[in-house]
Amino acid sequence: MSDATDLSKDPAPDPAEDNAFFPSPYSLSKYTAPKTDFDGLKHKGACTGGRWKVLMIGTDERYLLTGNGTFFSTGNHPVEMLLPLHHMMEAGFDVDVATLSGNPVKLELWALPEEDKAVMATYEAVKPQLKEPLKLSEVVADRLGPESDYLAVFIPGGHGAVIGLAESEDVTETLDWALANDKYVITLCHGPAALLAAARGKDKSPFAGYSLCVFPDALDTGPNLEMGYLPGPLRWLVADLLEKQGVQVLNSGITGQVHQDRGLLTGDSPLASNALGLLSADVLVEAAKE
Repeated sequence: MSDATDLSKDPAPDPAEDNAFFPSPYSLSKYTAPKTDFDGLKHKGACTGGRWKVLMIGTDERYLLTGNGTFFSTGNHPVEMLLPLHHMMEAGFDVDVATLSGNPVKLELWALPEEDKAVMATYEAVKPQLKEPLKLSEVVADRLGPESDYLAVFIPGGHGAVIGLAESEDVTETLDWALANDKYVITLCHGPAALLAAARGKDKSPFAGYSLCVFPDALDTGPNLEMGYLPGPLRWLVADLLEKQGVQVLNSGITGQVHQDRGLLTGDSPLASNALGLLSADVLVEAAKE
């Protein structure tokens, strides 16, 4: 068996697109594992048969253009998506999946923990919706409002979350609705990029003064380039722009930290996926009872 130090730090070419790359073998040896830290449910079946659902906004974009002209072949991180969903779905909350275009959700399948039964079971359960999601503009038009059945909006991470969500009017309207109707917003890692959309058309972000956890910019500008996880520098940095909008970033590293500030639930990285799922289930089960 090869030692990790023998693995290449060169980003791996993606033959499906010109000048596109997957993470290097070395970086994947550091960032991925066949199992997660999932160790059980806390609220299994607590809300079965109830009206409340979760709206998940996934990314429909695969290729992230970087500062040197290369594409990063990305999407939503499967652990960041599927492990929080596992806790929420097993608690009894149905999930609707939407993307900006209505095209399929893109996943970083190179990070799928195929030996993790909880993650893989949830993947199979939501796969039909990932392939044929709702179009977010139609959700905004038809399914939001004071009497909506959505109790929360969930925005998973992965670098794909920085493509389009921050500039989307539909994301703006979804976040406006969540804040106006005391709904929860759940997001982690690069998913908080979507929160930038809340400031569109306003003098300041409605999330100004909130605190959160997010993937640290220092990793994207340092180790992620050095180990070949990214093929080039990002053209903008999530934490930097959030802080410029008046949001307080709590973490400087990735330790699995999660945080709740009012109705905003966040986590710092894939390492926070299980803890964020537990926190989300705690909060949503209590909210459903009320």
